[in-house]
Amino acid sequence: MRLILVRHGQTPSNVDFLLDTAVPGPGLTELGERQARALPEALADEDIEALYASTLVRTQLTAAPLAAARGLDVLVRDGIRELAAGDLEKVPGDTGPGLLYMRTAFAWAAGDTALRMPGGESGAEALGRYDAVVAEAAASGAGTVAMVSHGAAIRVWAAARADNVDIAFAESHRLDNTGVVILEGSPDDGWKALSWAGASVAPAGEGGPTGSPVTGDGAPA
Repeated sequence: MRLILVRHGQTPSNVDFLLDTAVPGPGLTELGERQARALPEALADEDIEALYASTLVRTQLTAAPLAAARGLDVLVRDGIRELAAGDLEKVPGDTGPGLLYMRTAFAWAAGDTALRMPGGESGAEALGRYDAVVAEAAASGAGTVAMVSHGAAIRVWAAARADNVDIAFAESHRLDNTGVVILEGSPDDGWKALSWAGASVAPAGEGGPTGSPVTGDGAPA
């Protein structure tokens, strides 16, 4: 299966650089709406047979123009929502607590799945729910599936599950709003990332938070 993971369009919390992971969450900014409307053209070459979004409003709004253009229903699944921030909800992503969020999340990708987000879910729970939706899509028999999801969830799941995505690469490669990661494979045979926000996938140096590098700009969740 070809799996296209898309980060949602910009939200007000992204502009303010806040961790914002609770359901239903905010809608899109005007820029976010334009980003969503641009998705059908950006993915024009992809033969998408199924389209998923998370239970957060921003992913459903982002998916809507693509669904309309392709005549697809948006399949809403809780499993691909953002990694729950727990006690870190609404903290700035570039503060100590905000950086703890991403350190915890990437520890999950490195295998410490028993570790729990302060006041939130464990890595086993977070990766397990994401795995379940991917497995559902694979079992459907669709050749190409798009999932509109979230920055941290996409980066951490890809680092944990794709054979050619190491932690350093996922940490240091930001995923902007409506950024796309394309993978190929299956739950049984494993996954390989084919592209990451338009770039080829290769090992990288150190890095950080959900939408941006540790020292960079961008917006979390």
